[in-house]
Amino acid sequence: MVKTQRQFTAVFRKAGKQYLAWIEEIPGVNTQGKTLREAKENLKEALSLVLEVNRTISSAENYGQDLIRENIAIGA
Repeated sequence: MVKTQRQFTAVFRKAGKQYLAWIEEIPGVNTQGKTLREAKENLKEALSLVLEVNRTISSAENYGQDLIRENIAIGA
């Protein structure tokens, strides 16, 4: 399977001494960091982990071999 690079919207908010961060398009991808840089790094890791887990959950092993997979695009 060819992996393509996808883009998501990262949102950052200063809250006290920390930065909160989340991905706008995917609920549950959120984190924090002491610095903006740390929050960005943590957010990339959180996004990667969530996407990996979602891929595993929806794998053919869990749903059988009759899955149809294809790319889909929508206008923003």
